[in-house]
Amino acid sequence: MKQDRWITLLGLINRAGQLTSGEELVLKEIKKGKAKLVLLSSDASYNTSKKITDKCLYYKIPLKKVKDRYMLGQAIGKEARVVVAILENGFANKLAELLD
Repeated sequence: MKQDRWITLLGLINRAGQLTSGEELVLKEIKKGKAKLVLLSSDASYNTSKKITDKCLYYKIPLKKVKDRYMLGQAIGKEARVVVAILENGFANKLAELLD
């Protein structure tokens, strides 16, 4: 049940326009300080995973891992996505709570 709730919330965040997906766009949001939470798929490549993890640690952005890229993409109504960034504090806090 909890899994369904975070997927539903991620779709709502996307429709609200408070989500960015794709490695380069997410990195840009992290550097600008706009990303409040980053979701990374467990099946991301080593290089992508290291780059995103290092940036999140450096800029002190919370990072959560999700099962796979297809689940992440399906949640936002797109093809497979490896990484997404949440841009609003309230949504980020609730999503982090559901993923714990």
